[in-house]
Amino acid sequence: MGLIKDYTITTGTFEHRDVLWISFEYSDVRKAFLKNLLPKARWEPTFKAWWVVDTNQHREKLGYPLKNPYEEYFSKVNAIHHSDLKNYIRQLQLKAYSANTTRVYVGEFVRFLVTIKSHPLSSFSAERIKDYLLYVLKKRNLSESSLNTVVNALKFYYEQVLGQKKMFIEIPRPKSKKSLPKVLSKNEIKRLFSTVENPKHKLMLEMCYGMGLRVSEIVGIKLNHINSADSRVLIEHAKGKKDRYVPLPERVKSQLAKYYKAYRPQTWLFEGAPGRQYSVRSVQLVFKKAMHSAGIFRQVSIHGLRHSYATHLLEAGADIRVLQELLGHSSVKTTQIYTHVTEEALKRIQSPLDTL
Repeated sequence: MGLIKDYTITTGTFEHRDVLWISFEYSDVRKAFLKNLLPKARWEPTFKAWWVVDTNQHREKLGYPLKNPYEEYFSKVNAIHHSDLKNYIRQLQLKAYSANTTRVYVGEFVRFLVTIKSHPLSSFSAERIKDYLLYVLKKRNLSESSLNTVVNALKFYYEQVLGQKKMFIEIPRPKSKKSLPKVLSKNEIKRLFSTVENPKHKLMLEMCYGMGLRVSEIVGIKLNHINSADSRVLIEHAKGKKDRYVPLPERVKSQLAKYYKAYRPQTWLFEGAPGRQYSVRSVQLVFKKAMHSAGIFRQVSIHGLRHSYATHLLEAGADIRVLQELLGHSSVKTTQIYTHVTEEALKRIQSPLDTL
């Protein structure tokens, strides 16, 4: 049982689902607070309590202890592999892999364990693993990048857990599809921002674009990361466990004081519940809603704001090495992809036909 403000939280089941029951002494203020925090909360008169589906996202908002995200996996695999799975998860954590990478790798490893049933992992040769990869490719119709993820997940077990360093040299990797980043024009971005009425949501999106941030980086900004005097922001523990500084746009500086006065964040710049980090999923939904409101129906994720930032800076004449540092890329080769999509560069190209 957990107690959040004046709210009592308990776990249970309802309509064949695991749920969180939320009860409190009724008042209009408490009800409004709950509905603002959890718009999907529903009242159940039989139990005289509100409920939401029991997810870690809802638990996080309520300040309730999170579930072990891997606990359910052990019931899916044969008991003979429980120690293998435990060692796999522990090694990922010891190597300090990101939460997202850990989740994806564990998911793929569990798929493998379910498929092989009770067969010991140590008995699998490179050829048998190739057969599994071919089976996965056909059954799940995976893209090249998704199949690479499966290879990496299995590679991690055999090389990092079992120590079979040379095993995966024999396994060919699929060629990755070279796709260009999806970019919004400046006019589309103006339309996007103009549709967002909530000041917090608008500031989130403007900072994603104006500073070239990943969505995980925008929710990871703490109040003490912002240095308004020097007009820069610390992006801490970004992809690759790297820190970097990015310039704070003047337009954002003028909004931050008003935002702080209105929302009074405690630790994180953007908070869901008081003192708790805003979720990545929530920011993604804010972007999706803004895209719809702006009448932009192309398949562009919120990461498109970062792509647009990089592209528009190059169009304005930014040095690619500087852009590499701003984006936090380890190699300039990663940054060079944006040189292929700048509209201004394309406009300057004159067809040889026009010179005849």
